[in-house]
Amino acid sequence: METIVKESRISSDLAANKAYFDEKLQVGANYDVLYRQIEIGGRKSLLYFIDGFCKDELMQKVMQYFLDIKPEEMPKDPSEMLLTNMPYVEVDLEQRKDQILTAVLSGQIILLIDGFQKAVLLDARTYPARSVDEPDKDKTLRGSKDGFVETIVFNTALIRRRIRDTDLHVEMLQIGEVSHTDIAIVYMGRRVNKELLTNLKRKMKQIRIDALTMNQQSLAECLYGKKWLNPFPKFRYTERPDTAAAQILEGNIIVLVDNSPQAMVLPTSLFDILEEADDYYFPPITGTYLRLAKFLIGLVSFFITPLYLLFILYPGLVPSGFEFILLKDTANIPVIWQFLILEVALDGLRLAAVNTPNMLSTPLSIIAALVVGDFSVSSGWFNSEVMLYMAFVAIANYTQTNYELSYAIKFMRILTLILTQWFGLYGFIAGIGIFLLEMVNNRTLGGNGYLYPLIPLDLKKLKKRMIRHNIWDV
Repeated sequence: METIVKESRISSDLAANKAYFDEKLQVGANYDVLYRQIEIGGRKSLLYFIDGFCKDELMQKVMQYFLDIKPEEMPKDPSEMLLTNMPYVEVDLEQRKDQILTAVLSGQIILLIDGFQKAVLLDARTYPARSVDEPDKDKTLRGSKDGFVETIVFNTALIRRRIRDTDLHVEMLQIGEVSHTDIAIVYMGRRVNKELLTNLKRKMKQIRIDALTMNQQSLAECLYGKKWLNPFPKFRYTERPDTAAAQILEGNIIVLVDNSPQAMVLPTSLFDILEEADDYYFPPITGTYLRLAKFLIGLVSFFITPLYLLFILYPGLVPSGFEFILLKDTANIPVIWQFLILEVALDGLRLAAVNTPNMLSTPLSIIAALVVGDFSVSSGWFNSEVMLYMAFVAIANYTQTNYELSYAIKFMRILTLILTQWFGLYGFIAGIGIFLLEMVNNRTLGGNGYLYPLIPLDLKKLKKRMIRHNIWDV
C-alpha cells in the first residue's frame, strides 16, 4: 500500500517528473500543451500550461521574478518558497500526480523544481467568456440586466456581489472521471436545510460518470436516478443572479455547473417553478396580478382543448348561451386529429424558429402565418375554431418560463384529449385525475411535497405563494 502511495506522488528528480508528465500530457503531439524550462535560484525548473488559459502579461512578470532569484536566496523547502518567493496570490502545493494533471488540464500553471517533491500550482488562468448580458429567456421589465455565463468563477462572483455576508458558503467539488467538471454548491449556513444539504453532497460524491456532457441536465439525471416517467420538472433553473441570490436568502441551495449559464435551485416545488423575477420587481398588487395570471393561464391551457372536444362530442353539455362555440362548418377531419396534428405542428414551428438564421426569421413568420393560419382553414384541413384555441395554447406556452413545465402541461393535455375521445366524459375526468396525480406524486430531492404548501396544506405559506406581499410583511 505504501508503494502505491509513493508511486502516485511526484519525485524530487526533475528528469523523472518531466518524463512522466511529457508522456501523460502528450507534449509535442498536443499543440496547445506547452512547457518552458527555466532556472530558478540555480535549480532547474519546468513550467507546464495550456495555451489559451494563461494570462500572458501576468506570467511574464512572474517568470521575470523567478529568473531574478539568486542561488543564495532560493529556499530549501517549497512551503517556504510560497511564503517568501512567490509574487502571486492564488498559489498552492500538490504532490499527487493525478491532481497535478487535473490542475494543468483545468488551466492552472504547474511549476516543478528540481529537488522539490511538491509542485507549485499557480492559478493564473483565464477562460474565454462572453459578457454577463441579460439572458434572453429570463428577461424582466424591471430589475438587473445581468445574467450567468459559462464561467463558474464569474457566476459565484455575481452572487457574492449581492450577498456580502460571512454566512454565505461556496463549496467546490468535481464530478466526472474524464471531464472533472467543477460544481459549486452555494448556500447560507444558518438558513439552509442541513439534512437536504448533507443528502445532496452524499449523492454528488457517489456519482460515477465520465463527463457531465449536458451540464445541469446530466447532473440532474445523476441525482434523480432512473425515475423520469413523470414529465413535470424536478428542478428549477434560473439564469438570473438576482433570482439565485433571493433563493439563497430564503434558505434554498444553488448548484452551479462550470460551462453552464444556469443555476439549479433546490428544493423545488410547483410554486417555485411558476415564480418570476417580475413578480417582485413590481408593486405588490401588480405582482400578485401577474402571479395569478400565470396560474390561470397555465390551467386554461390544459383544459381548453379537451373541454372543447368534450363539448363537440356532447353538445348538450354546452352551457346555455354559449352554443356559438360549436363548429360552424363541417369538420372534414375529426376534431381530435386536428388538435393532435396542430400540437405537433406548433413544435415544428418552434424548432424551425430556433434553427432559422435571423435574416430568414421574417420570411419564416410570413410562411407560417399564411400556410398554417389562412390556407389550412380555407383548404378545409382545419376548422377556424380549432385554430383559435390552438393559437391560445401556443401563446400560453410562452407565459411559462420553464420549458419542462410547458411540455408537461402539453403531454397531459394530449393524454386528456385522447382519453376524452375514447371514453367521453369519463375519459375527461380521468385525464384531470392523472394530471393531478402526476403532480402530487412527482418526487424531488428533499424538502416538502411538489404541491407544498397546497398539499400538505399550509394556509399561511400558501397565502404568501399566491399573494405578493410587501417586503416588510415577509
